[in-house]
Amino acid sequence: MKGVNLSDELSHHRGSDRGDTQEQQRQGENWRPAVGVVEADAAGSPPLTALSPKEAVQLQRELAARVVLQPLPWRFRVLGAADLAYLRATDELIAVVLTFSWPELEPLETIAVRQPARFPYVPGLLSFRELPALLAAYRQIQNPPQVFLCDAQGLAHPRRFGLACHLGVVLELPTVGCAKSRLCGDHEPFVWERGNHRPLKLNGLTVGSVFCSRSGVKPIYISPGHLADVDSSRELIAACRGRFRIPEPLRLAHLTATRLRRERTAATKAGATNGETG
Repeated sequence: MKGVNLSDELSHHRGSDRGDTQEQQRQGENWRPAVGVVEADAAGSPPLTALSPKEAVQLQRELAARVVLQPLPWRFRVLGAADLAYLRATDELIAVVLTFSWPELEPLETIAVRQPARFPYVPGLLSFRELPALLAAYRQIQNPPQVFLCDAQGLAHPRRFGLACHLGVVLELPTVGCAKSRLCGDHEPFVWERGNHRPLKLNGLTVGSVFCSRSGVKPIYISPGHLADVDSSRELIAACRGRFRIPEPLRLAHLTATRLRRERTAATKAGATNGETG
């Protein structure tokens, strides 16, 4: 499969050939979807990036009241998974959205967008920095997902409004956050055996689950975003487990974002070198 040039027009990868997508899944770390990255139009960005951090906190509190907690649907056809990578040299974000058939988890589409980071890095306000790029990627999907996974926090957030909540409220889609580390809250200690879990509590309220996806490996932190609840969010993540700690759809989204960042960084360095020697 050919390499990706970040200046290429947007391209899609679809799992129409069942044999190819199964082979890609077997390759694991070497899975390389054919995807180009489109540079998002600055005029299309939501006004989130124009807010000050103080204004963003206030908006978070207002939008948190719109979050609806209810069981996820189980009869749906397309599952989405999103991750982002940061390009330090150019202060840009690469947002990646992958879609999969449900419940087979066959890859359907891969979309990636590169966009300037227009909001500062402020812990607790990452959705204001990352959401515009994710929305730009989402708008390119031809067969949008009915349920969305994010490598981010949902309800397990100091103001109960992480990126998974923000994305779900904006798109009016069921969303689930699945993070590699804890942002806030506490839980009881437990044995790290596959399938074990404990409630993640914040100020006495359950906001998520601490879930062991592999025996002997650090747990992951699952919390509902919007139109989801704690139990069904954990059950969905459990159904997406593969051989690794991170659920397979999010793992593939992370691999794609990481590869595109590495390739773009190398291209930027090569361009700078050529400019110096030209």
